Amino acid sequence: MERLGIREIYTLVGDHLNEVLSVAGKRNIRITDFRHESGVVHAADAYGRIHRKPIVSLVTGGPGHTNALTGIATAFQAASPVITVSGAPAAGLAGRQVFQVIDQVGMAAPVCKFAAQPANTGQIPFYLGRAYQEAVSGRMGPTHLTIPVDMFAGSSDAPLPMPVPSRRPAMAPSAGEVELALSILRAAERPVVIAGSGVWWSDAGSELQRFLAMTRLPYYSVTMARGVIRDDFSTSMGYSDGALNKAVHKAFPEADVVLVLGKRIDYRMALGGPRLFSPKAKFIQIDIEPSELGITRNLEVGICADLRAALRAMNEQLGEATLPGWGGWVKKQREYRDEWRATLAGIATDRSSPIHPAAFFAELAKALPEDILYSWDGGDFIHWGRATLPANTPGGWLRLGPLGTIGSALPNAIALQQSFPDKPVTLITGDGSLGFYIAELDTLVRYNLPVVIIVGNDAGWGLERELQGELCGSTVACELRATRYDLVMKGFGGEGENITELDEVVPAVQRAFAAKRPYLLNVNIRGARSPFTEWQISGKKK
Repeated sequence: MERLGIREIYTLVGDHLNEVLSVAGKRNIRITDFRHESGVVHAADAYGRIHRKPIVSLVTGGPGHTNALTGIATAFQAASPVITVSGAPAAGLAGRQVFQVIDQVGMAAPVCKFAAQPANTGQIPFYLGRAYQEAVSGRMGPTHLTIPVDMFAGSSDAPLPMPVPSRRPAMAPSAGEVELALSILRAAERPVVIAGSGVWWSDAGSELQRFLAMTRLPYYSVTMARGVIRDDFSTSMGYSDGALNKAVHKAFPEADVVLVLGKRIDYRMALGGPRLFSPKAKFIQIDIEPSELGITRNLEVGICADLRAALRAMNEQLGEATLPGWGGWVKKQREYRDEWRATLAGIATDRSSPIHPAAFFAELAKALPEDILYSWDGGDFIHWGRATLPANTPGGWLRLGPLGTIGSALPNAIALQQSFPDKPVTLITGDGSLGFYIAELDTLVRYNLPVVIIVGNDAGWGLERELQGELCGSTVACELRATRYDLVMKGFGGEGENITELDEVVPAVQRAFAAKRPYLLNVNIRGARSPFTEWQISGKKK
């Protein structure tokens, strides 16, 4: 690990890990211990997304490993580089009915880029180097090693050499591909640009900003691209997600050319289909993973390349040349955007009790620090905030990922605050989501991480309650207790407040950030169908 430049371990202690953790502690590797193995890997996944490089997650074998699988699968779907390591019973007892034996490599392999178990202690350096290389090459993703306890405790006089991981090569597009893409854009009358996490993974922010400044194309973002270009940039139109930005319901069907940058044409883009896009629209997609190109939508141009290299090549070919002016089209996009913002603002004027989520987020926006970093969970309450609040900080808009692993935003917030100890971090979650890893509140307190947790408490699984009520005519298994989560936080040793009225929001938020302590605001809200849920319902009715 030291030779690879990895100085941190996320873990939950167990018998298989005692020797390796003892040595790591003596070598001054920073060790953060969590309360649930899935939380360990979720936090490591968040670390990988934030830093664009791996950290090691270390859990015990058997149930520790099976608990970790949800975190591994989440990282796999999010293309996040994590080296996941699980202990195991001694290799010398293989094939016998010993405690906590299970095929860990076989279970991890389907949701990893690479999974293996060394045959002896001397092979550990080789396999660790291989796991690192696989995690960061091409489209990033998690890797897995199972290491039996006797190997952790062993030594070797002649270990296999460790491969020295090299930086993944920047796959550049051909000049012909770039010129063809630009020629299609030049001929377009109503083009749009949609960017996804590839912008973040390739560290292409400056190249993208230059491209947008030169072309003045209307720009939409989603996933880890949120905040790479500020939402107040001159041609930024906000979220590309039709479930959260109803402006795209008007803008995208009118587009004749769609430039997709580092983004799967997936459910967030209605699979490129007629629910959001014209069948006649020409799609240009740039992605580092060849299997993503044209998988759900026929492409006019598909470019398999590192996005930073591709944008740099496009900028070079553009040079001082000017593209056609799209002033009228951009103006129309802004009108759609402003109309949607006005709709949300109108809903937020509802000041009756219980608090409407839109009204809460309007108040919250008044009190949040300028450089706030977000860890977003899932649920009806959260979607109001995602639709309302701007994304203005690169790497500061952490979401659950394509697997939709609700609850993981709490361990994500731990990694986010550790990564940026001097910046304000907020976790926005619902009462249902918070329950998955609620014991990680203890982790926040033990490490004194001043995350401000905002819990929208409507005493239920709000999104499912809305879906069932609308589509099934009744609700089942959707109700929870109106638990005082602020008191739960205090029980773990943190601070908290209970909010019942809008006038309490701003001063409570200000106190929470000023405390510099783990702080939970339990916000009593009404169940109110979010734009996300409306989008889900409309899709299921068709």
